[in-house]
Amino acid sequence: MPQAAQEPSKERIRHAYSLNRRKMTLQLARELGVSEVEVIRCLPDGMAVELDVSRWEGLIRSFELLGQVQVIATNGAVTLECFGQFGNFSTFGEYFNVQTKTLDMHIRPQQLAAVFAVEKPGHMDGVNTLSFQFYDPNGSAGFKVFLSFGGKAPATEKVTQFASIREEFRFQP
Repeated sequence: MPQAAQEPSKERIRHAYSLNRRKMTLQLARELGVSEVEVIRCLPDGMAVELDVSRWEGLIRSFELLGQVQVIATNGAVTLECFGQFGNFSTFGEYFNVQTKTLDMHIRPQQLAAVFAVEKPGHMDGVNTLSFQFYDPNGSAGFKVFLSFGGKAPATEKVTQFASIREEFRFQP
């Protein structure tokens, strides 16, 4: 059977998501044998808004105004979560650096292929989360920046900031 015939359709991904809206998109992608970015692109309308990845630097710099955020980076062996604030930006070689007392990141922007503003129920408690999620050319998450992460609804100020950044960097085809 050809590879394309084995891949889940948009409808199949949406159906699988509808069965458990709290499931982590990474887990759903693994279960369906697709990249995580495919799952993000199939979320119901309005839950994931694609942003203009060519404007990555301005987007990342805008995170400084958000204050403390949770940053998550996952690879095949580990998931790392930290709380910190963006700022003290610099460039060195191929890296765009974020180096504050609470956050030390070295981003390779040439490996950023897509970015989304995502609003979805959290996997632990179903409370709405707000995040900006960056994906590499293979459709794997490079890193995710959460303004809220379960436990309680996001503060009104965070919702307003999220919406403002989402609109400013929204992809215009």
